[in-house]
Amino acid sequence: MKLNIKGLTAEEVNLRISQNQQNNYNEDVSKSTKDILKDNVLTLFNLLNLIIGICLALVGAYSNLFFMVIILINITIGTIQEIRARNLVAKLSIINEDKSIVIRDNQEKSISSIDIVLDDIVKLVAGDQVPSDMVVISGQIEANEALLTGESDLIVKEEKAQLLSGSFVSSGQCYGQVIHVGKDNYATKIANEAKVHKPFNSELVSSIRKVAKFTSYVIVPLGLILFVEAFFFRGSDIKSSVVASAAALLGMLPKGMVLLIMIALATAVAKLAKKDVLVQDMYSVETLAHVDVICLDKTGTITEGKMKVEEVEILQPKYETMFEDLVGSYLSASSDNNITMQAIRNHFKETTTYPANRVTSFSSERKWGAVCLDNIGTIALGAPERLFKEADLPKGIQEAQEAGQRVLMLGISSESTDDETILPRLEPLALIKIDDPIRQNANETLAYLKEEGVDIKVISGDNPVTVSNVARRAGLDNYQKYIDLSELTTDEEVRNVVNEYKVFGRVSPQQKKILVQELKEQGHVVAMTGDGVNDVLALKEADCSIAMAEGDNATRQISNLVLLDSDFTTLPDVLFEGRRVVNNVTKVASIFFIKTIYSLILSLLCVLTAISFPFIPIQITLLDLAIEGYPTFFLQFENDKRKVITRFLPTALRRALPNALLVVFNVVFIYIYGNMKDWAQIDITTLMYYMLIAVSAMAVIKACLPFNPLRVFLAVTTTIGTFVAAMLFKGLLEISMLTSQSLPIFAILVIVSIIGKIILDRLIDKQGTKYFFHENK
Repeated sequence: MKLNIKGLTAEEVNLRISQNQQNNYNEDVSKSTKDILKDNVLTLFNLLNLIIGICLALVGAYSNLFFMVIILINITIGTIQEIRARNLVAKLSIINEDKSIVIRDNQEKSISSIDIVLDDIVKLVAGDQVPSDMVVISGQIEANEALLTGESDLIVKEEKAQLLSGSFVSSGQCYGQVIHVGKDNYATKIANEAKVHKPFNSELVSSIRKVAKFTSYVIVPLGLILFVEAFFFRGSDIKSSVVASAAALLGMLPKGMVLLIMIALATAVAKLAKKDVLVQDMYSVETLAHVDVICLDKTGTITEGKMKVEEVEILQPKYETMFEDLVGSYLSASSDNNITMQAIRNHFKETTTYPANRVTSFSSERKWGAVCLDNIGTIALGAPERLFKEADLPKGIQEAQEAGQRVLMLGISSESTDDETILPRLEPLALIKIDDPIRQNANETLAYLKEEGVDIKVISGDNPVTVSNVARRAGLDNYQKYIDLSELTTDEEVRNVVNEYKVFGRVSPQQKKILVQELKEQGHVVAMTGDGVNDVLALKEADCSIAMAEGDNATRQISNLVLLDSDFTTLPDVLFEGRRVVNNVTKVASIFFIKTIYSLILSLLCVLTAISFPFIPIQITLLDLAIEGYPTFFLQFENDKRKVITRFLPTALRRALPNALLVVFNVVFIYIYGNMKDWAQIDITTLMYYMLIAVSAMAVIKACLPFNPLRVFLAVTTTIGTFVAAMLFKGLLEISMLTSQSLPIFAILVIVSIIGKIILDRLIDKQGTKYFFHENK
């Protein structure tokens, strides 16, 4: 192709660079380090703990500040995980680093795509990715815009046609003039619509935030009242007043619960990383455990996105010995490089046995390409119905097409032609069956998701019939329920069909987003998979977004999960991890919320009676470590793939209530009884603390049911170990040993508490069952 175009001069290029008309716009939509730190540090929960910590530090109560270590660990785990994931995604970037051929000063130059400027003339050939929006000024190509529109069909681009950045040249050659650069490019605009990061959707963390928000309304007035009563009415010194008040307030904040959630999610992230699943937002692991609708793309998700020659049937025995050389010579001469030709090139080796004297590139309009070979004639490759009359077509074609395979034929003629629109009469040479293979285990994956109550929607920019056929081969139920969304004109029409169909074809990026929105508005928890710019808006809208590593850079950056091997059949592993985290955390959460409930009730009683809160922060911290931290840390590693059917916060609070009430009962009884018997204050405090340990240990034992060797070990070591620690560190904890007076009372109260727990648990479980059925009607 000869073209009398000089292109831009060096001065014109420099002028455009000075006017910021260069293609170097940073379309990074990932979180900055500042945003990550902000999200992990600036929380209400951290603020409340910091205020209490500052108050303790100001009065010199340094031994009671150990709880701040837990807060720092929480922040560190969350921050490191997010930064690590973001940096790994940045390394995955596989586009926008290509070289481009531009015409400048009447010379062809190879430059980085980010150095292109407005009005540059760019030369494009088969296999190139279009680096910037441009208009074709000469030549003809076929473009694949699948990453932008989801439509895998090739589109002919002739003079004056617009080429969009991010699309690929499948065949032909052309020159284009750049009309948009940087942020004005089509692909960048779509990516930037998703630039504002959605808040993470975590029932576990939102529950903690609800508790923190509730207690924030209580902590300030309660803290002030408790301090005033201690300092002004009871005559305590300022240090004792602050310590007593801080203990009451710290007990209401479930610090250990936050740490447990962080560790459980971080463990899930590490386990998934070993299965080539990159978790960018660790809370999304939990979200996927609640997902009841997954929207899948077709190409590259259900299928491998890699065409493969399944079968070659030679139709003329006389050409059998030279067949490989004929095909190889055709491939050597042709510049066609669309996805179908790539499959053929992978199957056959290129040869130069028969030199070519004329080449006609494949066109999606003609649906054939041809090469004239010396001493042979014409070899044509294309759609069977375009090369031959219907009567001459082999019988196997229809069966292959019904099976979802792409069928091409080779024809041969001893004649040559100079006309690019007409072929000589051909003899059928061979039948080539090409398939985009369904991913291995796709059938099992879809079947499993169905069994687990997860509905599957296949949403694609491709032909709905083709998509339906792929869904059938993958084992999707009701695959025949498909619709062409290009026929719908309004958003309302799109919303109205979301429940009627399983397969949606010819879907625009905006329509994908609307489908996800409608499903969410109906109360579903929606996950979305995708690999192209056309999926970005829907991925952003979904509760959990899952990108393929082989897909577009912007898609990977905004997704919660990235499948590094681009294999959606790993989704059950992610689902299992989410369920394990949620089920295990829910099971042990009651241990943590016992302290929240009894601290609130005891604080209110202390306010009403003007007596001191019975415990100090260091005593609470020991229970945080021994009762809450130690057993729950090991229990959260256990496998539990059961479907999540309960709501976290109501379930955890309901299970914690019996133990919390028992703690309050024991504290009140011991206070009254001890004062009646004129016990020393340290003996009263010691018995209260021992009963607090006993009742808390009962919650651990229940969480360990049904017993197995590990759970028996945890229950025994937690109970005995905490009592031993209390005896060893009695000076630091400001308690003593049980006396001959308090020991019998301790034994009686333990028995009463066990009986009380059995009764209260049964009552609470009965009410919980009623609540569950009411919620799920």
